[in-house]
Amino acid sequence: MKTLFHNGNFITVDKAQPRAEAVLVEDGTIQAVGTLAELDELAGDAVRVDMQQRTVTPAFCDSHMHVLSLGMFLKDVSLHTADSIEEVVRRGRAYIEEHHIQPGTWIRGRGWNHDKFQDEARFLTRDDLDRISPDCPIAFTRTCGHVISVNTAALKLIGMTESAQQIEGGQIDVDENGRPLGIFREQARQLVLDAIPEKSSEEIRELIQLATQEALSHGVTTIQSDDFKDVPTNFQKVIDVYEALRSEGNLKLRVYEQCNLPVLEKLRDFLGRGYNTGYGDELFRIGPFKVISDGALGARTAYLREPYTDVPTTRGIPFFSQEELDALILEAHRAGMQIAIHAIGDAGMDMVMNAMEKARRQYPRTGERHGIIHCQVTSHDQLDRMKAMDLIAYIQPIFLNYDISIIEDRIGSKRASTSYNWKEFLDKGIPISGGSDCPVESLDIMENIYSAVTRKTLSGEPAGGWRPEQCISVEDALESFTMGGAYASFSEDRKGSITPGKVADFAVLSADLLAVEPDAIKDIKVLQTYLNGELVFDRAAL
Repeated sequence: MKTLFHNGNFITVDKAQPRAEAVLVEDGTIQAVGTLAELDELAGDAVRVDMQQRTVTPAFCDSHMHVLSLGMFLKDVSLHTADSIEEVVRRGRAYIEEHHIQPGTWIRGRGWNHDKFQDEARFLTRDDLDRISPDCPIAFTRTCGHVISVNTAALKLIGMTESAQQIEGGQIDVDENGRPLGIFREQARQLVLDAIPEKSSEEIRELIQLATQEALSHGVTTIQSDDFKDVPTNFQKVIDVYEALRSEGNLKLRVYEQCNLPVLEKLRDFLGRGYNTGYGDELFRIGPFKVISDGALGARTAYLREPYTDVPTTRGIPFFSQEELDALILEAHRAGMQIAIHAIGDAGMDMVMNAMEKARRQYPRTGERHGIIHCQVTSHDQLDRMKAMDLIAYIQPIFLNYDISIIEDRIGSKRASTSYNWKEFLDKGIPISGGSDCPVESLDIMENIYSAVTRKTLSGEPAGGWRPEQCISVEDALESFTMGGAYASFSEDRKGSITPGKVADFAVLSADLLAVEPDAIKDIKVLQTYLNGELVFDRAAL
């Protein structure tokens, strides 16, 4: 089947032909790009779609987010906008009443941020959550995903109501008497997740479909997703559900799975079943090996070379010893997997690059496209090292919306001056691939591009942007969410630009992001989304 999309303002992200007014698509693949006059004869009896002079870009790739966690966020207690502990309690009670939750049923929520609490700027405790319910186990995850707070009913199931044994690579907060406060940081979170019943295949299917609709509403058709850890399940069940949806024709999203397998035995089991980077097809494919090397800035668990400026008693939490991280990365690298590791603090960055260098020395390879996810607190020497190692930087521009308000207090102005240096990444020739880390942040790609271009909060602060010398161009920001994501998944020959031979995945926008004032980019809406030339989201139909 042929379709001619015409009368459009196509921003192709193809340097050989940056703009076009018409695109000819056949069987989901772009056949020709140009003017209507050039394509009219080729189109013949093709179905003709008038784009009404609207701006069309390649559909977006989010290079790091969490599909199943997004599905849960859309289904469970939403805490992102809660501005007080009292509001968290109110929302929890309302959820129980609205959904007729029975005693003993787990209640999960996500999105609270103690820095936004106006009554008390502290982490949620068991005593707070006990006010929601003494009978239902409750697990509320901080917005960053690196801290889980639980109530007493949950602590009973975990087996630590009155005392706690500390976990390597994590922390369980206790009071002066050693009584657990219900706060589980980093690796200790696994104790909570292990206590929650595993999701069924039907539940996983529902979460994927909820997340898919949200992604398509933002023009996202490709997602690099971490799905093996945040939701209680197992990797085989997740893979089976994705493959079942694909075979049924019900998977309306391209997923490149970032395989979070933080235990050597699980990684070997995964590899032993024949899975490796590249397994699958254009709709569901196994991507890189992924683990989390450290925590997050908001929770002060990102691992730093020097102590936090505002709490000098801590440098954060490394998830692994250097030897443990070395062993995991060596195993994945030796097996031929691509590798993409979470590192936010500069010490976490050091550990990841040390491990990758060791693996490469022992098992030399070419073209592996390894990378680091987040890359927030960095130094000039680390960026030089990333370039020398040919690493990809998976960045999340929207993080500045919150981090601008905390970064200099957390780590001081000197370290802040070399952090979030996206312009320096580009100047040094380090490939960047844009992501949202949703549901940590919104999946709205326009907000991400705005953040990268202006370096302002969504409310427009500070005037002129935070460290504006590190602003990047709109073109570079758009490319990071199109060709950048395609490059990070070895698919730049099949997607990421509106180019003949590539898939016909498009995002139709309410305005031309290259023509509006930078501050207006965040207000642009996705009107339609096309996958393989087929309309899969239409805002007008909502």
